[in-house]
Amino acid sequence: MSSLFVFANELKYARSVAAIVLFTLYAVGMLAQAAANGAAVNGSRVNGSAVLGTVRDSRGDAIVGAVIQLQAKDGSDPFRAQTDARGGYSFTALREGVYTLRVEMDAYREGVRPSFFLAAKESKQLDLTLESKSVPEAQTANPPAVRASEFFDEPQFTVAGVTDTTNLGGHGSDTVVRTREALAKETVSLASTGAALLDPAHAPAATETEKRLREEVERAPGNFEANHRLGVHLIEKGQAREAVPYLERAAALNPTDYENGYDLARANADAGNDERARENVQTLLARGDGAELHHLLATVDEKLGDSLDAVHEYQRAAQLDPREPYVFDWGSDLLLHHAPEPAWGVFQRGNRLFPRSERMLVGLGASLFARGSYDQAVERICEASDLDPSDSAPYIFLGRMLKAENAPAGGLVEKLHRFVTLQPQTAEANYYYALGLWKLRKSPADTANLEEIEGLLNRAIQIDPALAVAHLQLGILRAEEKDYRKAIFEYEQAIHFDAQMEEAHYRLAQLYRQKGETDKATSELKIYDLMLRNSAVREERERHEIPQFVYTLRDQSRPQTP
Repeated sequence: MSSLFVFANELKYARSVAAIVLFTLYAVGMLAQAAANGAAVNGSRVNGSAVLGTVRDSRGDAIVGAVIQLQAKDGSDPFRAQTDARGGYSFTALREGVYTLRVEMDAYREGVRPSFFLAAKESKQLDLTLESKSVPEAQTANPPAVRASEFFDEPQFTVAGVTDTTNLGGHGSDTVVRTREALAKETVSLASTGAALLDPAHAPAATETEKRLREEVERAPGNFEANHRLGVHLIEKGQAREAVPYLERAAALNPTDYENGYDLARANADAGNDERARENVQTLLARGDGAELHHLLATVDEKLGDSLDAVHEYQRAAQLDPREPYVFDWGSDLLLHHAPEPAWGVFQRGNRLFPRSERMLVGLGASLFARGSYDQAVERICEASDLDPSDSAPYIFLGRMLKAENAPAGGLVEKLHRFVTLQPQTAEANYYYALGLWKLRKSPADTANLEEIEGLLNRAIQIDPALAVAHLQLGILRAEEKDYRKAIFEYEQAIHFDAQMEEAHYRLAQLYRQKGETDKATSELKIYDLMLRNSAVREERERHEIPQFVYTLRDQSRPQTP
């Protein structure tokens, strides 16, 4: 027994020694990597910031051995690393500053993360996806680059001028026209709005970083890098107006620096200094062409009301670099300005290039709806909802289209059922599914789903008491049941939460008339008539103020139906 006891102790000791040796080797390896990655910058030892992440292919598989290069804006020697067996990489012990990250691997297209600010003691996660050179670039939703020739094949749309906006494409009813325009505006809202803003109340580290950057500028107001770093940091925090003076000072110190010039233009645009932003971009364009410059100029032109120039610039950006955001923004701008045919062309090709892009499918659906192709529009947006069933955006679009149609497609209602199944606590999900079931009824005598519809509407109101459209629909249901007292209550609630709801005023007037309350009925009808006239005038003015782009096709012989 003693021999066994001694043997067990020796074995336990050997395992402990082995564990210590392995840990030591691991620690030495990590220190060596940190020393390599965190070598002195400009002759000084760096602090504790880090950049880490993973590199994968379009299928989500790790890419092993990819070369990662991290370049500081100050021009110092770049840091290099290779991805490990899990596709991971890390750069540690970095100084705060502005960096660019590049990833290269044989048989893959290069991946780039352009200039980003790294704060002191900040750990930034940057994951990248590389696309194989052997795979058509249309197979990825966000490839590093797409050849212009692959996007701009026959036929091509070119903007020729402006014309009236009221008679091109779409359905004839006023309800559908309004829905079409609402969908166009919501499609534009899907465009990315830039980096997420930091909330100082929830980001003490960011506040401390800003304090240090300001102190650095105070110590060396003539230092280009100090002013540029502070300016970029303020832009990322959403304080563009405060960033402008520092970036202007940096521009005076080094007028030829492209990145600072672009950041200054971006800051002026975000701060509402649109004329100055336009001048900044035009100065940079005089030195060299670039997709990001045309895209920013398009945004500025749009804000200044130069819609024709804006669509030209969006188109130029997509021609130079047909990546997903540039193609989407071009299509959504055309759609916003009542050009459904060319918008459909752009989204159709964008969908071919980026079949996994949910918002490209939504844009395609919205443009099809604007052209009058209701069923096909529903199909495309249903496809978008299938890409990410948990995302609310496609369902909201389907709900909007549902309101404009008397006979909804069955597939649309099925998707709205999935919406409420996945998000039962979302008021809009309950409302839109209730509306879909209501519109599927064959006649008022069809009472099969009335109990479920009523339950869905009540649940929507319980979740969001201010959801006026749910009150309106519940009022319609009550009126059909001839429960006029409850119907009037729901119409009044709808008006309480949305005083501009024309239909609620009209239906309320009808019920007052049935009850013999003539004065109340007359009052509601006067409100309805006034709102209708004001609405018509406003919408007509908006349609004329927003230019309609006339388009031409290089190949007129090709059929233009989807």
